[in-house]
Amino acid sequence: MPTLCRPLTTAASAIPYIAKTRRRAASALLLAALCLPALAQAGIGVAGARHLLSRTGFGANPAQIAVYAPLSREAAVDRLLANTRASAATPPPAWIDEAFERPGQPNLSEDEKKALQKLRAEHAVELRGWWLNEMRYTSSPLSEKMTLFWHNHFVSALDKVRSPQLMYRQNALLRQYALGNFGDMLHAVARDPAMMRYLDTANNRKGQPNENFAREVMELFTLGEGHYSEQDIREAARAFTGWGLDRDERFVKRPRLHDDGDKLIFGQRGDFDGDTVLDLLLQQPAVADFITAKLWKAFISPQPDPAAVKRLAAGFRNSRYEIKPLLRAILLSPQFWNSQGQLVKSPLELTLGTLVTFDLSPPDWRALAGLNRQLGQDVFAPPNVKGWPGGEAWINSATLLSRKQFLDRIARDAAPARNAFALPDGGMNEMQGREARINRLAAAGLRSLKLQPDEWSAIYQIRSAQDAAKFLLALPPANPLPDSLSGAQAIAPLLLDPVYQVH
Repeated sequence: MPTLCRPLTTAASAIPYIAKTRRRAASALLLAALCLPALAQAGIGVAGARHLLSRTGFGANPAQIAVYAPLSREAAVDRLLANTRASAATPPPAWIDEAFERPGQPNLSEDEKKALQKLRAEHAVELRGWWLNEMRYTSSPLSEKMTLFWHNHFVSALDKVRSPQLMYRQNALLRQYALGNFGDMLHAVARDPAMMRYLDTANNRKGQPNENFAREVMELFTLGEGHYSEQDIREAARAFTGWGLDRDERFVKRPRLHDDGDKLIFGQRGDFDGDTVLDLLLQQPAVADFITAKLWKAFISPQPDPAAVKRLAAGFRNSRYEIKPLLRAILLSPQFWNSQGQLVKSPLELTLGTLVTFDLSPPDWRALAGLNRQLGQDVFAPPNVKGWPGGEAWINSATLLSRKQFLDRIARDAAPARNAFALPDGGMNEMQGREARINRLAAAGLRSLKLQPDEWSAIYQIRSAQDAAKFLLALPPANPLPDSLSGAQAIAPLLLDPVYQVH
């Protein structure tokens, strides 16, 4: 009988042990029932299922891999796409519908201003933890992966928006449209209060047009550089005049502030308003190419295949910008299935993916958010309007050390707890203020987060180092393991192998 294939009674006998250690007996039963190697020949197999789930979500444990291993590529992708969600399952923070009180509003005492600033900071931390929790436990990791993709495409950030409530609403909006229609999402995002604050659309008025949104909607949201002129930007900014927010931070049009004169945009003249400009943008062929190439970089490789992108983009245009069919075509492309190891894991893919793979949960989601901030991916706070650059930019001398320390802390008690997540060159001892507090929180909150290798390998019946590598790595390990290692013994060196940093 193959190594990974065990009778159901073997897994059943482990149930008391699993329950005692609060592990998932159901996962063990599922894995035993599926008998992976025998079925792998009929479908995408363990390697293919791991690849698909890693790219479209945040890791996968062996039981989740077992569900997809027997399926064909088409059946596996269709199963993923059929399971998507348009709303989060995790209950949102209690304050999301509360009015946002600005610390800078008039007639506030200094103590009142400080209290509001503190409350806003607490809400921001809670919001980050809420989303990370949803990413970890969602029934549709692909929905969260796409929500995160659009968060890094239609960028806005808390430091300028200054309202956790508005950032929550934007997050919900992105999830609603994440696998829907790009044109509809573009129109909705343009009216989104968080976006209007971030790119100053709310301050755009006749006689004083603000070009921020007009520029970014062309350069970063739809066309890409080289497909518009400065005149297009200036005229589009005039078209968006009169768009604003009311006292309740809701979108409103103010006709008296709108420039109703003729504008010349993409060679067309008329009394265009903001919605008409968005429609003009969607008529440009470059939009489909731009979005398709960006999705290629997120799901396949850093260097898109020009011919394949053109073909996929043509289908995207013909579908009138339906996202799900485009993503399906991307995931069924031969390039996707031959791209193992070509993408560097983002901090969220590394940290959340490790938790999902090993059935772990942090004692404090704020701590995990702090760690990801330290690693360079602070949700609701991309570094600038271009978002996180991704790829090899995720790894530098500081973040590589923190990545390794995080994995080492989970894999084994190899270093004193007081040194967990220490930064190089003195690290936290030399840091001051907010960043130092965040790093201390991450270190303290994740200190108890450790895998029990013997338990995990027993639950999923990972007998050998080769079995463990199949589930954990996209490619053969850079540092080959001795054949004598058991599955449990192989986990730590596999987590610390350079190949674990890619997928």
